[in-house]
Amino acid sequence: MKKSIVSALIILVAFIGSFKASAEFRYGPMVGGNVTSLSFKQDLAAVDKSVGYSAGIVGEMMFPGIGFGIDLGLFYEQRGATVHLNDWPIWQHQNIWSPQRTYLHYAVIPIHLRFKYTNLGGFEDTLAPFVFAGPSVGFLLGHSKVDCFSYPFGELGVDFGIGAEIKRNWQVSASYNLGFTYALKDKILTNYSARNRTWSLRVAYFF
Repeated sequence: MKKSIVSALIILVAFIGSFKASAEFRYGPMVGGNVTSLSFKQDLAAVDKSVGYSAGIVGEMMFPGIGFGIDLGLFYEQRGATVHLNDWPIWQHQNIWSPQRTYLHYAVIPIHLRFKYTNLGGFEDTLAPFVFAGPSVGFLLGHSKVDCFSYPFGELGVDFGIGAEIKRNWQVSASYNLGFTYALKDKILTNYSARNRTWSLRVAYFF
């Protein structure tokens, strides 16, 4: 039994090693912009979308011949929105008389499964479309001071996106992030919290 387990582990390690050896890994800088809204559980205040930005490093590992791979990254991203808390008397009782711009600063780590169309008769060297999806984790680095809100350490979401690779080095992508966990919540009201909803456009250069 022990010999069979050891043999299986050796075969598995050899398989993973050959899989990695056949993969093409690249990385490079990324910059982008986004539009974010906050989705509250209860409609007690109007919310205006706000513009943010992101910058960092992304990597891509593709497996030749099948078009599938993964991408991951580490980047800073500003999210948040403007919340019109002054529209309702309950907020005025908390001495909030004006709209509150909530800046949320994250260190984001996405891990996506992607499919790139690489069998286009050579045209993929000029333009190769791709799609991707997968989870992302955002660690909160800081936020604006809105006294009625409390903020968790971070959030978990999922990304869905499309893009195109240009001349094999440049990639332009558009994505939507659906927050699964709350980004902020009220300190007094029960079950009044909000999740991020973010549209992003990013440009990356791969070495």
